[in-house]
Amino acid sequence: MNFAREIPEIAPLFEGADHIDVKTALGNTSLRQFIARMLSYYPWWVVCLFRIRGVLVRILGLYKHPRPDSLPQLDSQDISFVPGEAVTFFTVRWAKDEHYWIGETPEDKHLSAYFAVIVEPMGTNQKRFHVATIVRYKHWTGPVYFNIIRPFHHLVVGQMVRAGVAQRRSAASEG
Repeated sequence: MNFAREIPEIAPLFEGADHIDVKTALGNTSLRQFIARMLSYYPWWVVCLFRIRGVLVRILGLYKHPRPDSLPQLDSQDISFVPGEAVTFFTVRWAKDEHYWIGETPEDKHLSAYFAVIVEPMGTNQKRFHVATIVRYKHWTGPVYFNIIRPFHHLVVGQMVRAGVAQRRSAASEG
């Protein structure tokens, strides 16, 4: 993760974070396509996990964000690099094409989270994509919530990263 710490927009996000995890994958796609594939990853089991998450949100009294009418299948042109614009439920904070993209989750009382995707050129056609989740707790419900979902978070984000470098497949064919 030292590679990411060298990026001035990302380094301050690590300071004082309560949780940081990074997943990596090698691929030969563009940053925009990688993000589009990641954020279009919705197999049936992930949809089920989000439904279960809704129950947890109600139990802890957290804000329940509206569910989208449909699950988007994004293309590279759908990925904004303009700070303040939305990409699915993330708000773009900082971005530099083929270098990094940092999104923030919606405002919540229990925690704040950033999702950073950093491209590390590997000298050939290959790139290493680093996907960092950076979390800060804001309320006692933050660590309670996050520690309950943490194992699923690792599973889901890991699969999303793999989807980012894979050829696009339909969500129905995902297992």
